[in-house]
Amino acid sequence: MNKLRIIARVDVKNEFAIKGIHLEGLRKVGLPNQLALNYYNQNIDEIIFMDAVASYYDRNTLGDLTKAACLDIFVPITVGGGIRNIADIKKALKNGSDKVAINTAAVKDPNFINQAAKIFGSQCIVSSIEAKKIGINKWEVYTDNGREPTGIDVVLWARKVQSLGAGEILLTSIDKDGTKKGFDLDLCKAVENEISIPLIVSGGMGNNDHIIDLMKSTSVDGVAIGSVLHYEIESVSKIKQHLVANECDVRI
Repeated sequence: MNKLRIIARVDVKNEFAIKGIHLEGLRKVGLPNQLALNYYNQNIDEIIFMDAVASYYDRNTLGDLTKAACLDIFVPITVGGGIRNIADIKKALKNGSDKVAINTAAVKDPNFINQAAKIFGSQCIVSSIEAKKIGINKWEVYTDNGREPTGIDVVLWARKVQSLGAGEILLTSIDKDGTKKGFDLDLCKAVENEISIPLIVSGGMGNNDHIIDLMKSTSVDGVAIGSVLHYEIESVSKIKQHLVANECDVRI
């Protein structure tokens, strides 16, 4: 079994790192590269930069930010938001990203995942899935940073993107995002049961025990953390120490 990856998620709007609740009510929490460098120095395993308004404005503005980050940060970097075509992926990888996260463009044209995986390899292609609960053990895929409902079932979509060649899934619970009330364990289990590719979960961490709860009920491959790190509620090292103390397999 792979060691759990602790991943810093940095959502970006107009050159500032931002954080909201349920992907809304965004407020500035710092400068993206300063936060990322801080987490790197604390021994983070990976970093995800997400342009929070890219799909809305039909653009991606993370190129310069990623270039600058790669000068000082030597862990895998994923960028997402506004990745619409093959040229966008080429540009992101040229700027130093290791992976790209695709949501809105894949929902519009699922074959985009397949095309991208064939050109760049599945290891580069992350399917970003924003999930909102609509019933008992039922979740709907949303796009445009949690703004647009699609009518697509999350579990069926996870299965589909895997079959199209996605190398891993970044699963964000819109309901839990920014609440610090813990991960949506039912959502994580439902998706995990249907896929064999790595699953990273995002949305809801408020303290270290929330990861312990997640590890007890699932075998996800990574957790993407925002608020807890940005507001210095926990540090990367304290998170890892707590996991080791609770016999969770994590990179030291």
